[in-house]
Amino acid sequence: MEQGKYSVGLDIGTTKIVAIIGKENEYGKIEVLGIGRSKSLGVHRGVVNNITQTIKSIQQAVEMAEGNSGLKISSVVVGIAGQHIRSLQHSDYITRANSEEVINEDDLDKLCNQVYKLVMLPGEEIIHVLPQEYKVDGQAEIKQPIGMYGGRLEANFHVVVGQVSSIKNIGRCIKSAGLDLGNITLEPLASSDAVLSQEEKEAGVALIDIGGGTTDLAIFKDGIIRHTAVIPFGGNVITEDIKEGCSIIEKQAELLKMKFGSAWPGENKDNEIVSIPGLRGREPKEITLKNLSKIIHARVVEIVEQVYVEIKNYGHEEQKKKLIAGIVLTGGGSQLKHLKQLVEYITGMDTRIGYPNEHLAGDSDVEIASPMYATAVGLLMNAIENKHKQKQLEEEELAEKELVLEGPLENSNPQKKERKSVFDKWSEKLKDFLDNAE
Repeated sequence: MEQGKYSVGLDIGTTKIVAIIGKENEYGKIEVLGIGRSKSLGVHRGVVNNITQTIKSIQQAVEMAEGNSGLKISSVVVGIAGQHIRSLQHSDYITRANSEEVINEDDLDKLCNQVYKLVMLPGEEIIHVLPQEYKVDGQAEIKQPIGMYGGRLEANFHVVVGQVSSIKNIGRCIKSAGLDLGNITLEPLASSDAVLSQEEKEAGVALIDIGGGTTDLAIFKDGIIRHTAVIPFGGNVITEDIKEGCSIIEKQAELLKMKFGSAWPGENKDNEIVSIPGLRGREPKEITLKNLSKIIHARVVEIVEQVYVEIKNYGHEEQKKKLIAGIVLTGGGSQLKHLKQLVEYITGMDTRIGYPNEHLAGDSDVEIASPMYATAVGLLMNAIENKHKQKQLEEEELAEKELVLEGPLENSNPQKKERKSVFDKWSEKLKDFLDNAE
């Protein structure tokens, strides 16, 4: 199969690295052709802290995906998270030269690019500029201003900012692993593409993606992203607490959490005990499940309360900003027993577990529909969407060239510039940086 026919998403997480190859079938669903995963060794709380080990882990995941699918991976779309990510709201406007002409895509690009030039703190760079609502000549709450008349075009933007060095480190790992960087996208946005329905985004929903190193939050209302946050705690902190609290090694703590862990201490009776083999002939340890779930409960409550503070900061209490669809939990950490009930208890909001199976073809592997692959599936969707946009641009350019060859028509504009999203420009900038660093 030609490279152009399939796309690749690469999720560089704190506990695992997943490479997923797929293409869109004739029904618009995603057909997964191959998947590879490896233990992530050089990432801490969503940020690369050991380049060599991360490159090795990426290569392992990629080789496994290539082996499964029989395809060659060259370009990937990567996710970014980590505690250095922050978001802010910003309003901006442009005054149009000719208000007698209708607003077109170029006007929106011009406005977006203006936000992109905002001065950030030293060492920070804008990752995403996401328009929320537009205003045309003072008329508010416009979702799509294209085709309207007006002299002044304003918009509210949700701006996602990250640390330049962290982003460049990811780029360096990809390049050193022998891959091209197709795009970088914020992980909570990728997860939300994979597990949320359009109805939920319209009604108002908070997506909580509990990973190994971070817990990502994305809030949608009226179909538009309203708030994003990355909380620097995830499943690994729970494992660490079990390790300390029960005096056992990490591997055993992780197994205990997955097999017997519960977020609700009332579930277990006092006489339920699990025995853990001792190290090198030492006596086995006996741990009561009640004690285990008390340790887990304490940490999970802390994580959920931090997320709930972020949701309340958005203004969920107000009627106008009420999140009717409640909370959707995803990521590997969402598989913890009774977590859904605990989240409902703390927040008082309806909660469900989000599986990324809605966009997958019917014959997909059951394993891929697990919440732990939500980000990887979302990144693959992003890669496929980018391919569509690229194809569209190429077709537009071809049509324009043909028009120019036939002779200029009144409405044709041979000088029309190639349209790129702010994000494509950002990716190009990163690629240039990496090429120059060689």
